[in-house]
Amino acid sequence: MAGDLHFLTIAQAAARIAARQLSPVELTEAYLTRIVALDHRLDSFVTLTADRARATARMAEAEIMRNGPRGTLHGIPYCLKDIFDTKGIRTTANSKLLADNVPDEDGFCQARLAEAGGILLGKTGTWEFAHGGPSWDVLFPPARNPWNPDHTPGGSSSGSGAAVAAGFAPATLGSDTGGSIRGPAALCGLAGLKPTYGRVSRRGVIPNSFSHDHVGPLAWTCEDVAILMGVVAGHDPHDPGSVDLTVPDYRAALTGGVNGLVIGVPWEWLENELPLSPPTRAAFDAALAVYRDLGATIRPVTLPPLRKYEDSKKIIAMVELFAIHGADLRSRPELFGASLRYRIIAGGLIRAEDYVHAIRLRSDLARAMQATMATVDVLMLPTSEPAGRLEPVPPESLFTHMSFMTAFNVGGNPALSLCNGFNDSGLPFSLQIVGSLFDEATVLRVGHSYEQATPWRQRRPALTRAR
Repeated sequence: MAGDLHFLTIAQAAARIAARQLSPVELTEAYLTRIVALDHRLDSFVTLTADRARATARMAEAEIMRNGPRGTLHGIPYCLKDIFDTKGIRTTANSKLLADNVPDEDGFCQARLAEAGGILLGKTGTWEFAHGGPSWDVLFPPARNPWNPDHTPGGSSSGSGAAVAAGFAPATLGSDTGGSIRGPAALCGLAGLKPTYGRVSRRGVIPNSFSHDHVGPLAWTCEDVAILMGVVAGHDPHDPGSVDLTVPDYRAALTGGVNGLVIGVPWEWLENELPLSPPTRAAFDAALAVYRDLGATIRPVTLPPLRKYEDSKKIIAMVELFAIHGADLRSRPELFGASLRYRIIAGGLIRAEDYVHAIRLRSDLARAMQATMATVDVLMLPTSEPAGRLEPVPPESLFTHMSFMTAFNVGGNPALSLCNGFNDSGLPFSLQIVGSLFDEATVLRVGHSYEQATPWRQRRPALTRAR
């Protein structure tokens, strides 16, 4: 049993802890031992807080022995993308500019996780400032995919996705400006949720694009994502984008199935704008068949062209990126990695009128998306193709590449990525489920129903000590 502790879900581990069958100290030590033994293959962690984790685990164990757990996350280890402020622990954003940055206080989400009794194992790798990468000329090397270390785990929450898939932690948080939660979730075979814009506070998270940044969880199952959302979702008056709405019981809302639900598919995107490879199309069709068997109805929907969503987001985000980093670019350009430096410069070349037009276009696109969402319960489409090889990417690819994820940052809608099979090379396929604004509960229920009906959650990557 001890050898399997690192692959327990949050829900499984919490149940054992509550029943006094598992100690937080034992669970924490299992993860720390595995990280030390195997993370040299993946480079997922950039800062390991082993001593602090052990001390927190001992405290959690004593508290639980006295009074029982105060919640599902009490005694559960987790890790954080290295753009989340952690008091007394350096937060670098994988940039030489922040090599010695040690925050004086925790960000909102870290404070929530600690208050819930979680045990921080350390900080995980990110592309530089959650934007430039993968890069080899920054503080830390890029993380690798545990299903095949020669392949990318996606970005920018790369270390977070790799760590959870590899069994180095059961829970993590990432950020998503154009797909940086869902991309690593897709390529690493996880469940990863970009909540509705404003649902989870971004205070204490180093910004990328003020108007498109989202914060959300990655874990092995939709149930675990629901547990994490129950901890971090909620209003924060210190985040100007935070929305003051009641947070539902996401875990309780997983029940009920999908019988009678209507699923919309934007076939124009999938067949003409960004055609799927035959294997990815086959995996997607198979997933739709599962939902039909579960009683859902599948119907086509029409959305504005994918390219319009891409163009609007990229113009806005590039200008905002320049607003954040322009001063450092002028005074200390040598401290940026080449990929991010190139991308920041581009933001300084955009005219004010183009920025205004992009914002107006975004409003039109977001309204069109909400109008379509009013006709269905969820949208469904692949998240991405399976992981490619880990290698340098031309910086200009940010501007030319299209994805199935960016549109939902423009609309602000909740979007979940989860595993829907594996290709012939053993790399995960991915399914994306999108909901109406602030309806993460339905999105997670639809994802959970699929996980319960399919075998994919039983398969984990095999790692060995040899590089």
